[in-house]
Amino acid sequence: MTDDVLPEWLIPLAELATSVEAEQLAPAFPHPPADARPAAVLMLFADGELGPELLLTERASTLRNHAGQISFPGGASDEGDVDAVATALREAEEEVGLDAATVHVFGTLPVLWLPPSNFAVTTVLAFWLEPRPLLPVSAHEVGAIIHQPIRRLLDPANRFSVEHPSGWRGPAFEVGSGVPLWGFTAGVVSRLFQSLGWEQPWDDSVTRPLPDFS
Repeated sequence: MTDDVLPEWLIPLAELATSVEAEQLAPAFPHPPADARPAAVLMLFADGELGPELLLTERASTLRNHAGQISFPGGASDEGDVDAVATALREAEEEVGLDAATVHVFGTLPVLWLPPSNFAVTTVLAFWLEPRPLLPVSAHEVGAIIHQPIRRLLDPANRFSVEHPSGWRGPAFEVGSGVPLWGFTAGVVSRLFQSLGWEQPWDDSVTRPLPDFS
C-alpha cells in the first residue's frame, strides 16, 4: 500500500520495512534474550536544505551507556508508553524537543539486541513533515544534534571500518563530528541502505581507530 504522505524516495524503505528480517540488519545479535529491556529509537528522515537527511544525536560524554557516541534519539521504554512508537517519540521530545505532531511514522524495523546495555531495540521509521531547528533539551543526555544529508552517508569517501579493542569490527561513517557514526546505529544504517540498493561501493578494508570514550 502506498503512503501518500511520504516523498517518493522514502517509499522503498516503507515497503522494505514490512519484510526485512532481523538477521539482515544485525547478523551477529539479531534476537534479544528474554531478559532484555524494551527500548526504541527514532530513525527520522526529512527533506533538508541539502536534500534527504537523517536526524542523529551525539550522546553526552557523561552518560553511563554509549557515552559520546552518535545515535538516533531514543531510550528505554517507560511504563506509560503504549508501544515502541510512543517510546521513540517521547524520548525524541525529551532529548531534542521534537514535536510529535510534526512527525509521520510509517513503519518499524525488527526488534534487535544491543548487548552492551541489554536493550531489545525497536527502530521506528518516521518522516519529518515540518523540519525546524532543534536544540538539546537535556545537556546530560545529548551533546549535539546532527542533520546528516543522506548523500554524505552514501559517499564512499565517508565510509570506513572501525575495530573495538574487544576485536569487534564493523562499518562506520564520517558525519562531520569529532567522532564517527559506528556501532549499533551504523550497522542498522549500513545494512538498511544496502538492502535498499542505495549503497555505493566502498572499501571496508580501510580501518580507523575508535575514539577513547573513557
